[in-house]
Amino acid sequence: MSHLTIDESLLAEVDQAIETLSITRSAFIREALQLALWRYTIQEMEGKHAKGYARYPVEPDEFDVWEAEQMMAC
Repeated sequence: MSHLTIDESLLAEVDQAIETLSITRSAFIREALQLALWRYTIQEMEGKHAKGYARYPVEPDEFDVWEAEQMMAC
């Protein structure tokens, strides 16, 4: 089993939060890790998206066909 080292001041903040939220440390840390992984996934997707647009930039007037649709939705 591996051990996790957490700075004492950070752990104190976590303990204050879990008291307010009425949850366990494990639940708090589990949710924090899930959120961190979700943010990581979003960053990865945004990076791929940016690379795609860098390789294939938007052409002038490429999305003009959607302008009327957007105006109708408003």
